[in-house]
Amino acid sequence: MTAETFARPEQARGSDFGRLSKTIAASGLMNRRPGYYTARIATVAALYTGGWIAFVLVGASWWTLAIAAFLSVAFGQVALVAHDVAHRQVFRLRKASELSGRVAGNACIGMGYGWWQDKHTRHHANPNHEELDPDVKPDLLVWSQNQARAATGIPRLIGRSQAYLFFPLLTLEGISLHVSSVRGLGQDTLKSRRLEGVLLIGHFVAYLTALFLVLPPAMAVAFLAVHQGLFGVYLGSIFAPNHKGMPILTGEDRPDFLRRQVLTSRNVRGGRMLDIALGGLNYQIEHHLFPSMPSPHLRRAQTIVRRHCEELGVAYLETSLIGSYRQALRSLHEAGAPLRRLDTAT
Repeated sequence: MTAETFARPEQARGSDFGRLSKTIAASGLMNRRPGYYTARIATVAALYTGGWIAFVLVGASWWTLAIAAFLSVAFGQVALVAHDVAHRQVFRLRKASELSGRVAGNACIGMGYGWWQDKHTRHHANPNHEELDPDVKPDLLVWSQNQARAATGIPRLIGRSQAYLFFPLLTLEGISLHVSSVRGLGQDTLKSRRLEGVLLIGHFVAYLTALFLVLPPAMAVAFLAVHQGLFGVYLGSIFAPNHKGMPILTGEDRPDFLRRQVLTSRNVRGGRMLDIALGGLNYQIEHHLFPSMPSPHLRRAQTIVRRHCEELGVAYLETSLIGSYRQALRSLHEAGAPLRRLDTAT
């Protein structure tokens, strides 16, 4: 897909999203779902609490690593709830959203809610834009050949083999999330910095105290490695299919809102179990077009959005979960090509 794919006459563009938005609103798909979210939050809270109770009951046994695996999924589900809260899908009032988001993010899983919300908002505004989307900045990996050519340090070292290293590196994603959250406390623009800091540090203290109080040191370290490693893999597996391998925008390459969201996003086919596992983010196109739409409505919205895109001639990509990973890995491999050519030349 090239830059020409995004090109459309301005007068035709202006109302494309407006017409879709009216259809979606008329269908009632933007209405809140308090019953659904009450049940979902209660279920996730029960899984999270039950996991820690099981951790205490199992005690100093290597079976505790099975609890670590279970809690990695529970942490991921809490992160997905925090995601929906941040998008105002759950609560109408901002204060309720911010408080519940900080409890879920900072206190429960060690993710700085304010830092993450700022980062995620910038991603939604300009998905897959090299200069504007923080999710495609070359921190460890390079996402385009332009980034590869300019890479230094770790991205230059890893970039040549990054497709093969992608999933192993995801085991560090949980730790990276915690480190970035602590660093985020230093942002001058962060609201309620003291509260966020207390909740975040409180999580780390309670987490490590529980591990080393209940388990002997070697077992505690093993629990931490399995739990945080699988938590990172789960998070990465949720978010990797959404945009990785889709067109990368640069410079002034900013099409209208509908095309900017649809052409840089990918949906993942699957049943209800996949909806639960990915928190509805398998309907990434619909979510990016309507971020505040409750996640249980995204499946129904897909039919309307896809038909609208077909009428406009806008490419709408949907693939299998395995297919999405294959496309993402292929894109990573292609992005690292300049670094491999450099190795060959030397």
